[in-house]
Order: sequence, then structure tokens, then C-alpha cells
Amino acid sequence: MRVHISDLKKGDILLKDTFNGYGLHVLSKGTILEQKDIAKLFQHQVDYVDIENRTTTEQPVHRTLETSVHPKWLPNVRPDYENAVKGFQDLFVKANTGGILKQDEVAAAFQPLLKNFQMERDVVSMLLLLNTADDYTYQHSVQVGMLSYYLASWLGYSELEALEISKAGYLHDIGKSKIPSSILNKPASLTNEEFEEVKKHTLYGHDIILNSFENQSPYLAISALQHHERNDGSGYPHGLTGEEIHPVAKITAVVDIYSAMISERVYKKRRDLFYVLKELYKMSFNELDAHTTHTFIKHMIPNFIGKKAVLESGEVGTIVMTHPTEFFRPLIQISDRFIDLTVDRQYEIKEIIF
Repeated sequence: MRVHISDLKKGDILLKDTFNGYGLHVLSKGTILEQKDIAKLFQHQVDYVDIENRTTTEQPVHRTLETSVHPKWLPNVRPDYENAVKGFQDLFVKANTGGILKQDEVAAAFQPLLKNFQMERDVVSMLLLLNTADDYTYQHSVQVGMLSYYLASWLGYSELEALEISKAGYLHDIGKSKIPSSILNKPASLTNEEFEEVKKHTLYGHDIILNSFENQSPYLAISALQHHERNDGSGYPHGLTGEEIHPVAKITAVVDIYSAMISERVYKKRRDLFYVLKELYKMSFNELDAHTTHTFIKHMIPNFIGKKAVLESGEVGTIVMTHPTEFFRPLIQISDRFIDLTVDRQYEIKEIIF
């Protein structure tokens, strides 16, 4: 029985050894699939596998928001997500008043969410279902922490390193606690003077973390300091370029921009998710580190499998397969026909429907 990996279920049994596109062995024949195994197939860009026939007559269901508005993981993840948001709000207040964070308080706020990271790899759906228009600053920090974990893992960091990088992402904006709320929450464009003040949050955050966590991972402070630096030197606070920017700060930079662009604030409509990834791709040729950004896009794109795509022609189809290098040209099914956008290049995706 040959199935697309988006249709796999826990308990399915592989009929054959599975290899990725580079010939690397991924999973062995006879593997009884767990969620981590299915996630591994997604990570290796495997599209189809052969499994033993299921004993049930239940038909496979694509993992889409249309058919899974309340996925089974949501009741477990949402309380931990909300706890992490509330926890960051508390940390924000304490950093503002005392300038010092306690390690156990950071752990209590964010640690419970960490256990869910390995459970759910459909990051697009997860953030859409958890995200609200409230408490942007706090939610943004939680999302950057979550996405930093995934991107660090995709880049080959160890589990322990990925968890530390996740924490760095969670605390990357703690310096904003020192920015006046009238500026931080201003619904209109900032003046030049106000923007100069906002830019100082990188310096404030660096100092708060150094004063709070002696002899701790250097990832935390460097991420807070450098996550707005850009490869071409256009960033702040020090206008660093290329290799002068720490690799972990490059991770935080990519997911920071992604989270900001997908979030729905009072004064800004959330952008189409496909558009956001395209914008990141454009930025990877000057502002963002190319390898880091392309790795992020490569692993985020498969999350669109099973979701509806509106073409510029007005036709609507379902994404059934993604391409390992032409990220934005998937295989789309419209009724009983398939359109390979890498071949039929007159077609373009206008938006993804959620």
C-alpha cells in the first residue's frame, strides 16, 4: 500500500527500507511508525512510502485545517503555549522593574512547552491554531522560541543545543521590557527618534541576560544582541556583516521575521504564509544568511501538503507534493488532473487557503 507521508498514521508498518533523495537511509523495513518517525520522513523530504495494508477500512485523511480543525495534540499544547505566553509577560515585568531574571522562573514558564516540540511537526498549522491577535509581544517571543528549536534541529544541532537555542529565541526580545509601552504598542508608524529607542532593546536584552545568567550558555545573550544584524551590514546595533554575526543569531533572525510577518496585530493584517516564505527567500540573497533561511523554507514548505492553493488563473487545487529545491513550485491536484509547477511554469500560486 503506497501512501503519501501526510496520510501516515501512528502504527503503520513500513514494507521497505526508506531512503531520502540523496540515497541516505532514513527508516528500516518493518518499522512501526511513531510520530517521531513520521516527523523524520518530513525532515528528509520523503514524499511516498510503502506500508502494510491497514486492518481498518478507515480512509486516510489529509492533515489540513479544513479536516482537522481541532487536532488531537491541540488540547495538550494550548495550555502550555498559553502558560509560556503568560510566563513571558511576568518575566517582562520583572526585567523592567528589577533588570534581573531568575533561571528557575524562565524554566517554569517555557519548559512545559518544550516537551511538545517533538510531538507536532506541522508547524504552520500549529502556529495558526495557537496564535491570536492579543499580547503580540509575548506571543511573538514564544513563537520565536518554538521555531528556533525546529530550525536548530533542521540545521543539525544536537537536541541539547536546540533546546538552548530555543530558550535564546524565547528571550531574544526581553530587552523590549525597557522600552516605553507608549512606543512599543504604538499602532501607527514610529518617528525616527522612537525607532532609535526601539533599536536599543538589543543592547538592553544583552545586559539583562548577562546580569541574570552567569556562566550560562552564550547563545542567550548573543541572540538578544545580534538578532537584528543583517549579512549586508544594514542591521543594528553594530552593523555587523556575514561571519561577524553569530550562527545562533542568524537562526533567531530568520524565525523572528517569519513570526512577525505571520502575526495578526491590531494595525497590520496577517500576510499569506506562502508570501512570507517567498519574502524570506528574497531576503536570503542579501540580508539573511542563505543556508539558514533556505533550510527553514525547505522544512516549512512540506507543511503545505494537503492544503488548498489558489492559482493566479483562479483555479483552486490541493498541494500533494513539494519540490526539494524549487520551493514555491509544488505538484498540485485539481479534480482529476495534476499540475507540476516546475514544468508548467505559466502557473503561479496566488495564496494558500486555511
